[in-house]
Amino acid sequence: MKNRGVVSVIGRDQKGIVARVSTYLASQNINIEDIGQRVVEGLFIMSMLVDLTDVSTTLDEVILGLKKIGVEIGVEVTLRLAGGGERKRFAILLTKEPHCLETLVRDYRAGKLNGEPVVALSNHEVLRGVAEAAGIPFLWRGAEDKALHEAFLAENIREFRADLVVLARYMRILSPEFVNRFPNRIINIHPSLLPYHPGANAYKQAWEEGVRVSGCTAHFVTAQLDQGPVILQDVFQIRVGEDTLEDVRVKGRALEGEVLSQAVQLCLNDQLIVKDNKVIFKPGRLEA
Repeated sequence: MKNRGVVSVIGRDQKGIVARVSTYLASQNINIEDIGQRVVEGLFIMSMLVDLTDVSTTLDEVILGLKKIGVEIGVEVTLRLAGGGERKRFAILLTKEPHCLETLVRDYRAGKLNGEPVVALSNHEVLRGVAEAAGIPFLWRGAEDKALHEAFLAENIREFRADLVVLARYMRILSPEFVNRFPNRIINIHPSLLPYHPGANAYKQAWEEGVRVSGCTAHFVTAQLDQGPVILQDVFQIRVGEDTLEDVRVKGRALEGEVLSQAVQLCLNDQLIVKDNKVIFKPGRLEA
């Protein structure tokens, strides 16, 4: 069986990147089986599926050699084993609404999420049954004291070694101090097409303004409320004059879990990067 890896290159676009990396791999008797690359606003992104079966040196030396090339030309070059390594772990933060948690559980059971939900954390005990029925440990602490609640969250995220934090309708505003501990590692689902209708009561804002299209946004959380890099968005129609506010909410909730789960899938699969407050998708995922 072949031993395959994925070489990733990210950095400022310039001449000779592909040639430099390819020449080095050939010198180490590493064959390139597939390659995908793109340039977005001057940012070069490349993934190579490589065959490491006949590599002429150790993997540690190959990794160091690739890093050295990256330093010399000012890009980031990494190597990981294809299909190998420990699956990423994610924590789920909750309040009282179950629909996003239920969608994540459904997709996890269906094998769509390439990671492990390792803990559910909340400021209420309402969703304990949903989480524990899915085999996810559930812990909660009231949020009357915000500092103590966030310390509880941070301690358990660290204790359960979560690589990603998923806000599945967690209805609390996290402090900048907390957010800054996990840069580009916290995903939120917001019930509007950001930057429109930020903050609370987004569906009510859309309904009262008579807009005909609304939706939801999965985004990374930053210290600026609802202004983090957008990962995914999707829309639903509003029949102005016919739909009630509750109709709008029902349509939105049906979409929230789907969009959040898709965003989590992208992050767990390492299919995106964040550059200048924008999410950029990598070339098609290369796997054996």
